[in-house]
Amino acid sequence: MPQEQPAELTTAAIEARLAASFNRQGLMALLGAQLHSVAWGRVVIRLPFRAELTQQHGYFHAGGTSAIADTAGGYAGLTHFPPDHSVLTVEFKLNLLAPAEGEYLEAVGQVVRSGRTLTICTLEVFAIKAAQRTLVALGQQTLMCVRDR
Repeated sequence: MPQEQPAELTTAAIEARLAASFNRQGLMALLGAQLHSVAWGRVVIRLPFRAELTQQHGYFHAGGTSAIADTAGGYAGLTHFPPDHSVLTVEFKLNLLAPAEGEYLEAVGQVVRSGRTLTICTLEVFAIKAAQRTLVALGQQTLMCVRDR
């Protein structure tokens, strides 16, 4: 698969494709996550703070943190996949670096290398509090490109 964005694949087409898929994700809707920005090989998802998303100390729960990280990476990879294909996560690892507290979390998925079958992405999650960004999670992900059913 090409590492450069093909000229015939417009940013608007990529955004529409990802938005349609994102809107079908029940978990993202349940969490209240938002598809914030889409670019070739890079996707940002935001998760606004709600008490229902916390663990016992009042920080964002690692389950929500990892869910938006996985999803941001998956959609970053999908930007590289042909229109008649979809994405599945094969594996991901996420290191939690600091307590996740703030007004919202911002997960950034970035393609490192896209291959014919497997794609590798980096995952970063930042907590935003009073306009300060704190890196709270860092990870890596392997994705598989599959034909749509």
